[in-house]
Formats: sequence, C-alpha cells, structure tokens
Amino acid sequence: MIDPSSDERATGSTIRHPVAVNGPITVVPYNPTWPTQYEHAAANILAALGNRIISLQHIGSTSVPGLPAKPIIDIQLLVEDSADEGAYATPLEEAGYTLRIREPEWEQHRLFKGTNPDVNVHVFSRGSQQSLRHLAFRDRMRDHNDERDLYAAVKLDLAARTWAYVQDYADAKNEVIDQIVARSGLKIQR
Repeated sequence: MIDPSSDERATGSTIRHPVAVNGPITVVPYNPTWPTQYEHAAANILAALGNRIISLQHIGSTSVPGLPAKPIIDIQLLVEDSADEGAYATPLEEAGYTLRIREPEWEQHRLFKGTNPDVNVHVFSRGSQQSLRHLAFRDRMRDHNDERDLYAAVKLDLAARTWAYVQDYADAKNEVIDQIVARSGLKIQR
C-alpha cells in the first residue's frame, strides 16, 4: 500500500503531489480519543455514501489501544467496486475527502485524505483480500499484547531514523507486519 504522503515513484498512481519528510517520522503515544475521531469521520462517510457502503472499519495503528501511531486515522471503506469511482468519489469529495492515490494494480485501491480529524480513507471492493489482511493485522495486535509491543518497538525505532518520504518508513515496516499477519493464520500476500 502506498502511503498518501509518500513519494510515489510510479507517477500514474499518485493524484496529488507527495510531501517530502527528509527527517524522522512523527509517531505519538496512543491517544484515547482516536476511536472517537474515527466515529466522527465514519459518521461523515456514512452520511455521504449511505447504502453504497459494504463495510466501514477503523484500521491501522490508531485502531489498536496502547499502540503509538502517526496521528492519522486510517479507515477502510469497502464498496461494491472501487474501480467505479463514479459510484462514490464525488460524494466523498463533497464531504471533504480528496482523492490522493489510485492503484489499479493493487486490488483497485483508492485513497482519499480528509482533515479534522486527519484521515486516510482506503477504498477497496467487496471481497478484497487486502481488506481481510488489514483486519487480521489489527485484530491480532488487539488480541495479543506481545504482537502490539513488538510492532510498537519496530515502529518507534524506524520512526526515529531519517526518511526522505513516509512511504520509505512504511515499506521498512513490511517485514514485521508480514510476520504478525502470518501468525494470525491468514495466508494473504501484500
């Protein structure tokens, strides 16, 4: 998955210009208001899309109690067909979300950015394997403090390093994410 503030080298996927970091990544201690921030954003998305939503889930590090994270709420939105942007993009944009990434080669993933709170909305189609992988990763860390603590240690170590772009940091976490997902029993490749 491409981070929305990354330097997407395959320019066909990035819709807006990425932001260079050229330094460490900001990771903050767990904030107990993150679930409420998710609920606020989810209500906004629900109001915009209604019954076009197959599933709406809080994913990523902010969805795991006790896990430090970049202070951005990740939301996974499943629609019938994420390639059919006409079915959902305009209402999302009118609700304040901006299309940033289009990845047809990665299960037709789309990413929208929102503010107040800062949100990444990852759009996938019904039946997406990556959506199952995201939930397995989240649930494994919610249910196993040792997995959460392992991931936190790796994140904090990596975040303290100098990165040109957030995507470089995100890519560096893939090995530990793959290990945690594998221990969940799920056999889905990224």
